[in-house]
Amino acid sequence: MKVKYFTLLLAGLFVIALTSPGMTGEFKIGIMQAKAGDAKKYKPLLDYFKAKGIDVALKGYSNYPDAAIKFEKGDVDGMFAGSGVAASMMIKEVAYPLIRPVHQGGWSTYWAVIIAPKGSQEFTGDKDFFDGKTITCSSLASSGEFFARSILGAKRDLLKAGSHGIALSVLERGTADVAIVKNRVWDAERAKYPDLEEVGKDTGENPDNTLIISYKTDKDAVEKVKTALLELGKNDSPEAEAVKKAMQITSFIPTTETDFSHTLALVKKAGVTKDFNFTY
Repeated sequence: MKVKYFTLLLAGLFVIALTSPGMTGEFKIGIMQAKAGDAKKYKPLLDYFKAKGIDVALKGYSNYPDAAIKFEKGDVDGMFAGSGVAASMMIKEVAYPLIRPVHQGGWSTYWAVIIAPKGSQEFTGDKDFFDGKTITCSSLASSGEFFARSILGAKRDLLKAGSHGIALSVLERGTADVAIVKNRVWDAERAKYPDLEEVGKDTGENPDNTLIISYKTDKDAVEKVKTALLELGKNDSPEAEAVKKAMQITSFIPTTETDFSHTLALVKKAGVTKDFNFTY
């Protein structure tokens, strides 16, 4: 099967090292990016953890496949991950969920939305909607490729984008007929696309930006990180307030596989098994 890819080189998007080279911190956390520059907002976590006596290093990845492949190989101890990759790691028995942030708007989940030029027909759940259409979406995203493949199967050609934001720009240029993206990205960027509109959405929700932990990671170190993050909401120190401001969150909450019930079903329907190698 021939798969189409769309790539866009942006300064700072491809590997973003947020600490000194070598990542020598005792606990290494990877950052998946829904859009360019997302990883930078996590940098205040370094000072917060330091104040807690925890040595942490952060590493940003260029795109979802890059993050998934390197995480499985043991590149980091944990990763703030998109729910599609997080669910895949659970199915592969590589990692488990730990916590996720609650955003300033009070939400901690998201879902896929289908975006098309204004005046397009509505998506009502019928896969025939996609017949003859070029679909652009973020690779390995539950609100992107996994959502599309849960409906259309593994063999359908997709115009893959490096992020949800890139998928929207591809659609705007007319290179695709529809884009499947994360609703939070669409809500944040819709003002830039006055000729586009939402024509459909997923019926379930996915945990947003969950910190998943490799089963190989030391349990005592995990507990220290978990405790520190769960205390953030009630912590009014300058370091804690800087994290909340940069990440636009109020707190972190415990997260389990039960919270991923919709995502796990979607990703399994998209064809992910224990042997999945993050490519179709």
